Amino acid sequence: MNKISKSELENYLWGSAVLLRNNIDAGAYKQYIFPLLFFKRLNDVYEEETANAIRENGVEAADWEETHRYVIPNGAHWDDVRNVPSNVGKAIQAAFRAIENANSEKLSGIFGDGTWTNKNRLPDRLLKDLLEHFSTKTLSIENCPEDELGQGYEYLIKQFADDSGHTAQEFYTNRTVVHLMTEMLKPEPGESIYDPTCGSAGMLISSVSYLKEQGKEWRNVSLYGQEVNALTSAIARMNLFLHGIEDFQIVNGDTLETPAFIENGQLQKFHIVVANPPYSIKKWNRAAFAADKYGRNFLGVPPQGRADYAFFQHILKSMKSKDGRCAILFPHGVLSRNDEQSMREELVKRDLVEAVIGIGKGLFYNSPMEACIVICRNNKPLKSKGRVLFINAKNEVTRKNAQSFLEDEHIMRIATTYEKFAAEEGFSAVANITEIAANDYSLGIPKYVSGVEEESESEINMQDIFTDWRCCSAQMHEEYSNLTDLIGGETND
Repeated sequence: MNKISKSELENYLWGSAVLLRNNIDAGAYKQYIFPLLFFKRLNDVYEEETANAIRENGVEAADWEETHRYVIPNGAHWDDVRNVPSNVGKAIQAAFRAIENANSEKLSGIFGDGTWTNKNRLPDRLLKDLLEHFSTKTLSIENCPEDELGQGYEYLIKQFADDSGHTAQEFYTNRTVVHLMTEMLKPEPGESIYDPTCGSAGMLISSVSYLKEQGKEWRNVSLYGQEVNALTSAIARMNLFLHGIEDFQIVNGDTLETPAFIENGQLQKFHIVVANPPYSIKKWNRAAFAADKYGRNFLGVPPQGRADYAFFQHILKSMKSKDGRCAILFPHGVLSRNDEQSMREELVKRDLVEAVIGIGKGLFYNSPMEACIVICRNNKPLKSKGRVLFINAKNEVTRKNAQSFLEDEHIMRIATTYEKFAAEEGFSAVANITEIAANDYSLGIPKYVSGVEEESESEINMQDIFTDWRCCSAQMHEEYSNLTDLIGGETND
C-alpha cells in the first residue's frame, strides 16, 4: 500500500463533510464526521495488527490479547456496518456502543451521543455514501502514521471552524498562537500538563509536538483536560488518540462548578497549565465561588458579568508551587477593567505575573478583537522577580486569505524577547511592582511600552456586546438543532 499524502488525506477528510452539506448545518458536521473517522481508524489499525500478528506468529496469534491495544467485538467491525442493507444509523450506533463497552477504561463515551437514527437528517442513502467514502482509503498506521493522521484531524477541526462560524469557537484556538504559548512554556519530559477548558485538546497536543520536535521523550508526559461540552470533550479524546497519545485524562464537566482533578481534597497541581477560557461568561455560580472550598477566590470574587478571573484563579491554584507555570489566552479587558482592579492588585502584589504579551487582531478566534497572553509562575527566576515583562506584538501577524496567523519568525521574536526578559523600544518593556502600583495596578500594555495606543472603553464595550451576541446566537442555534434532532429521532426510531 502507498502512504497517503497530506493533500490526499485533507481532500479525503473534507470530502466527507461535502457529502453532508445539503442535509446538515455546518455547525453539526463534527457530530457525525469525527466519530466515523475515528471508527474507521480503530478498525483499520485493528486489522493491521491482526495481519502483522498472523504473519509473524501464525493464525492463532490473531486472538492473542497482546496483539491489540483495544478490542473490536464481533459484529462491530467497519465492514459489518458497511454491509447492512437498511437502518444504517442504528447499526453505526450499535457498533459504537459495543466498542465503548468492550474498552470501557479507554474509550467509554468517546463516540458521543449523535442522533444516528434520525432518518430525516441522516437517511440510509446518505450514511451509505459516507461509509463508502471513508472506505476508499485504508487508515492503517503504515498508510497513515499517527502524526500525519493527527495533523489531518487538526486540519478538519480548522475547516469546520471556518465553515461553521460562531458555533466553532467552543473548540478551536488559533494553532499558531498555541505554538507560541508552548514555545514560551517549554514543556519537559515527565511533566504534567493541564488545560481546564481544553476544547479539542489542541493545546495539550502542541506540548507533545514541541517535545517531539526537540527530540525529547514525550511518552512520559501526563496530559489532563476538562471540557464543558460533551461532544467537544469526546473530540478531544479522539484527537489525542489519533495523535498516538495514550497517557491522558479528559473529563466532561464544568471546571468552575465541578473541577475534575482533585487530590486529598485539594485541586491537583500541575507543572504546566495552558488555557483559552471562555470569554466573560455571565452564567456561572458566583455565590458558590465566593465560598469555594478549594480556595480559588484568593484574589477576590469576580463580578457576575465576567467570570474571567474565576478561571484565572482556578489556573493559578492548579500550578505546582515549585515549578508551576501557565500561559492563558485572554481578551485585553482582563488587564485593565475597573471592576477587577482589586483582584489585579492582589495578583501583582503576590508577584505571580511574569509576562503580558499583546498579539494582533484576528488571532482570538472568530473575533476582530486583539488578544493577550498572560504568563504566570509560582516561583519566578531571579531576573523576573518583582518585575513584569510587557510585549507589544500586535504587528507580529500575517493576514492571508482572510486568515490571521503567526509565522515562525513572529513566534521566535516574541519567544526570544520573553526568554531574554529584554526591553526593546516600541516592542517590549520591563516594569517593577512599584511602577505597576503607580498605574493603579493596570497591566495594560500601553502603560509601559511606548508607541502603543490605548484601547478606548467604547471599543471594549462594543466588543463585549458583539461577543455576547455571538454566544447567545450560538447557544440558540445549538438548542434549536438539539430540539430538531429530538423530535426527528422520536419520529423515526
